[in-house]
Amino acid sequence: MAVWPLVTGVVIAGSPVELGSSFAYASDSRAPANAVIVWDGNAQTAIWDIAAQQPQVQARSFAMVHGAVYDAVNAIAGTPYQPYLIAPAAKGTESTDAAVATAAFRVLTALFPAQQARLETQYDESLAAIPDSAAKQRGITVGAQAAAAMIAARRNDGAFGGQTWTVGTQPGQWRPTPPAFASDGAWVGDLKPFLIPRASMFRTSGPPSLTSRRYARDFNEVKTIGSATSTVRTADQTQAAIWWHDRHLAEWEIKRQLATTQGLNTLQAARMFAMVDLAEADATTACFNEKAAWSFWRPITAIQLADTDGNPETAADPDWTPLLVTPPHPDFTSGHTCFTAASMSALAYFFGRDDLPFSGYSAASGTTRYFRGFSQALAEVINARVWGGIHTRTADVQGAKIGGQVTAYMAGHYFRPKR
Repeated sequence: MAVWPLVTGVVIAGSPVELGSSFAYASDSRAPANAVIVWDGNAQTAIWDIAAQQPQVQARSFAMVHGAVYDAVNAIAGTPYQPYLIAPAAKGTESTDAAVATAAFRVLTALFPAQQARLETQYDESLAAIPDSAAKQRGITVGAQAAAAMIAARRNDGAFGGQTWTVGTQPGQWRPTPPAFASDGAWVGDLKPFLIPRASMFRTSGPPSLTSRRYARDFNEVKTIGSATSTVRTADQTQAAIWWHDRHLAEWEIKRQLATTQGLNTLQAARMFAMVDLAEADATTACFNEKAAWSFWRPITAIQLADTDGNPETAADPDWTPLLVTPPHPDFTSGHTCFTAASMSALAYFFGRDDLPFSGYSAASGTTRYFRGFSQALAEVINARVWGGIHTRTADVQGAKIGGQVTAYMAGHYFRPKR
């Protein structure tokens, strides 16, 4: 039993996945690539490259795709793990490639009906690579049933609701920030979770008091190192801040990379992607619910209006701007650290170790960043949001704690081996 502690103190225990095992499914021996990885790339094209969904929206879409794919593949494998929603009837001779393609295609077309023609082309190409047979048709049926269950489960789940962030005028209260002065994504905090019983399950004690020393430490750190004109931030820290802020998330590449380098078979990849993506989705919802609960101002507002906070250890700078553009929602807690803590802790739980190396490229920074393991990546994103000037350290650390707690809940209740 391997135990991996998050930097935030959440401990998640897990047994290493048996990477040497394999399952003899109908089309796997002829497949040029793992269908789960292929359709994750297809999902990225639909979700981000074309629809341009923001991270808090992307999380729901990826979770729906991979939850359905997992249920289809798990059923064909004989249901060795707990189903997420259903276990369609299967004999074990069905084509898993056909099931994966069908499950992903059906969910994606439900999410993006305007892309149906393009998605049908990808789907037809996937099916054309599978020899016509009864196994292929049965795989299609299993995938369709898994997709139908997911689509039904997420109907009226609160997505794209009309909620808005509360705009305040008092010290500490959130208000829209430059340059766009936008307000977006409040509905995410009320989204029906995929795994946890309720979005407010992991409520924190909130941001530090404005007059506290901890608040002053947070304030002065982000003011100094997160400024657009900071003289103490290193070139590598600047690159890291931009790399982690890229809306084309490197986490997608990292998951596909690990599935490939670790030689995951179809079932293993389906389970890993489902665990990571559903944990990410719920961590994002929990985080946005937390944002709504505290409605705390962003560093740019706090620093420009510091003469109103009542803290003698802070000083206002009405011209201060951050390195990065501030997202259009409150500071506390950090959505990205919630998301990344969930993904990194889920990966560590799945593999049963923290020392797997990986990397990811960002076009925004023009750099590839390399990591020795999952906790190193999480530690860096906590710092990077401060280096970028868009979050306080406490918001980052508490966000990471929420992400780890969501994964811990998932590990105890979902995707477990059936005894």
